[in-house]
Amino acid sequence: MKPLIIIVGPTAVGKTALGIALAQALNGEIISGDSVQIYRKLNIGSAKPTLEEQANIPHYLLDILDPDEPFTVAQFQSLAKKHIQDIQSRDKVPIVVGGTGLYIRSLLDPFEFPQQGSEEVRESWQKFLAKWGKEALHSELAKRDPESAKRLHPNDTVRIIRALEVSQLAGKPYSEVRGNHDLHYPPLDPSIVYVGLTAPRDIIYERINLRCEKMIEAGLLEETLGLIKEGYSPKLKPLQSIGYRHALMYLFGKVTREEMIRLFQRDTRHFAKRQLTWFRRDPRLTWFDTYKEKPASILESIIATCNRIQSRLE
Repeated sequence: MKPLIIIVGPTAVGKTALGIALAQALNGEIISGDSVQIYRKLNIGSAKPTLEEQANIPHYLLDILDPDEPFTVAQFQSLAKKHIQDIQSRDKVPIVVGGTGLYIRSLLDPFEFPQQGSEEVRESWQKFLAKWGKEALHSELAKRDPESAKRLHPNDTVRIIRALEVSQLAGKPYSEVRGNHDLHYPPLDPSIVYVGLTAPRDIIYERINLRCEKMIEAGLLEETLGLIKEGYSPKLKPLQSIGYRHALMYLFGKVTREEMIRLFQRDTRHFAKRQLTWFRRDPRLTWFDTYKEKPASILESIIATCNRIQSRLE
């Protein structure tokens, strides 16, 4: 059996480049572990690898849904596991690349997600949100489930509503339904190479500020406007993700262009900080500093680890 490589870390740290380099060196294929790249037409704001960057390497879980189609962690878990099995069955190396923490944990650990829901309950919380706002919604979650409220940002209204829905239906906090998986890190299967990329905070923030500016230059505003002209609601979950919601603020005249860029950069930096906090809790990760270590050195180290694993498995 081939090893399974998983590459995580904050945005703008170099995950995409490393994943492609490993795929080229190890006859690998890439599975996206990003919650926005899964949508068609959301290219610039999701930092989706271009066709040139993909370098003729098969990529999975990119561009499989329209922006108005719902997608859950449970669906990701099922689809990604199928792709992993298929890639390994063809004697190739699956490489999962992404920064969506819960997506990655769903592959590593025995996460089970509540599937049953109630349209009526969900709609009642959506009406609450529309009337009272996201801060009030988050406060309601804090009353019913303090643990989930600590974990979820007030802007993440989709997951907050899901937590409230499950809590109401189950008669107990969503965090109890989920269990303690988030803080429990069992040993990994010996075939898994779990890699984290990092860099000094000021370097990451500098890269983020530059990336945001380049996204605007590359046409993020035009991409977002095109989606609205096609009839997609600005309230859709993917259009409320970082970058797109900032573009919408500008397009609807709520902020100036300069303020939009400032908020875009600030919120992306905050997001990167939350990503690092999530991943640094996991003691099973092997970390590489992309600022202090040369890409070739990181690549060689991971390849050597894969070769050792493959020898043991064979």
